[in-house]
Amino acid sequence: MPVQVPLLINGEFVESTSQNKLPVLNPATQEVLAEVPCASEAEIELAIEGAKQAYKAWKNTAVTDRSRLMFRYQHLLKEKQREIAEILAVDTGKNIEDAMGDVWRGIEVVEQACNIPSLVMGETVENVAREVDTYSITQSLGVTLGITPFNFPAMIPLWMFPMATACGNAMILKPSEQVPLATMRLIELFIEAGAPAGLVQVIHGDKDQVNYLLNHEDVVATSFVGSVPVAAHVYRTATNQLKRAQCFAGAKNHMVVMPDADKATVMNALVGATVGAAGQRCMAISVIVFVGETIKWADDLAERLRNVKPGAWDDPNAAFGPVITPASKQRIESLIESGITQGATCLVDGRGVVVDGYPDGNWVGPTLFKDVSTNMDIYQQEIFGPVVCCINVDSLDAALDLVNSSPYGNGTSIFTQSGISARRYQHEVEVGQVGINLPIPVPLPFFSFTGWKGSFMGDLHAYGKQAVRFYTETKTVTSNWKATENQSSGPNMSISLK
Repeated sequence: MPVQVPLLINGEFVESTSQNKLPVLNPATQEVLAEVPCASEAEIELAIEGAKQAYKAWKNTAVTDRSRLMFRYQHLLKEKQREIAEILAVDTGKNIEDAMGDVWRGIEVVEQACNIPSLVMGETVENVAREVDTYSITQSLGVTLGITPFNFPAMIPLWMFPMATACGNAMILKPSEQVPLATMRLIELFIEAGAPAGLVQVIHGDKDQVNYLLNHEDVVATSFVGSVPVAAHVYRTATNQLKRAQCFAGAKNHMVVMPDADKATVMNALVGATVGAAGQRCMAISVIVFVGETIKWADDLAERLRNVKPGAWDDPNAAFGPVITPASKQRIESLIESGITQGATCLVDGRGVVVDGYPDGNWVGPTLFKDVSTNMDIYQQEIFGPVVCCINVDSLDAALDLVNSSPYGNGTSIFTQSGISARRYQHEVEVGQVGINLPIPVPLPFFSFTGWKGSFMGDLHAYGKQAVRFYTETKTVTSNWKATENQSSGPNMSISLK
């Protein structure tokens, strides 16, 4: 009998009365790990009403007490990091190192939430007019909503409910229906740390539950991470009702390799940045822009990628795990086929990979294309798998034109030994997060995560013609509810642009 994933309503883990349940599958074996319910409207109403009541008391709780809750919580998370990571690894298929990193990046956000007293300070100006002083106060909002994807089931929920509650809000958390188990463990520890009953409620389901929550008059703000079509739908639904919304969406991240770049550094960076986490993260490098003669390096990269193998989460030799579902595998393999059909040269083909002992896993091996053009499906679509496209241009100008013409703007990087080239690229590229000799420029929590164009919709978003076009093209697409996203980090220089 599969585990029945409970709802969390008013501080109690309760089994849903709904008969509509979705299987939670191990992506390496197709074993049914659990069943997750699609909550009823009555259960959602109970959760929202409970959150409203919890918020009334919590908003008046001293900010130092909120901070102390976060201190207790981050301590428990650090104690239980390995346990959470193992749950997460089985749930998602990630190898254990990747799963540990997923949990740790979330812990870093909770550490930032510990600093909430200084983060919510207002401002004061004396004598703005004769004997008139002015001050501003940062206040909480109310009942908020967090909708999280499958690929980072520890980090992304920890982006949301700790910061929301530290700021004095209550939250309804809607985890991915594909990987709820690690997220539920995070919530258990939050309660153990002393979170008041009802402060965070957990509702499971799919698009119907999301739409009900988005349209509820008592939900005042929403955070979402996932695919572009769903992000556009969530953003429009919330903002059409004059609610606050921040939606992190898809990406097609380019890495520019200049002729003066150090080849060894580039090769080492590319392997993990392209196929790590099976390519299922919005900050993965999926396009390599080789400038000039560096295109010859593609053959060396192909040789490196042929030696990178997927495998089970507890295999120390596995570089990454399976993709999340058979449907994801089928879609990725279909795009690989389209790349070949449309004329790209497939240097490494990841289809047909076999992992001993796991014949039913959703395995896709590293895949590398050369001779890619911008009209091909493998370039235009976010593949969300271990598939990399190589494009050759003759100059930094051409590289900038290529990257800036993309409707996505999440992350990019350049490898060069020229300070002039690095400065110019950082200054002129129309992408929110820029790495200099760093493949994946993900900021730490005390900086903002700053996607541009079609990769982010929210009050910090720099709307441009590319983004407007992208939203227009996706406005009728609301049926794909498999949210997607995420990240890694490294040394050297990272620049985040708002």
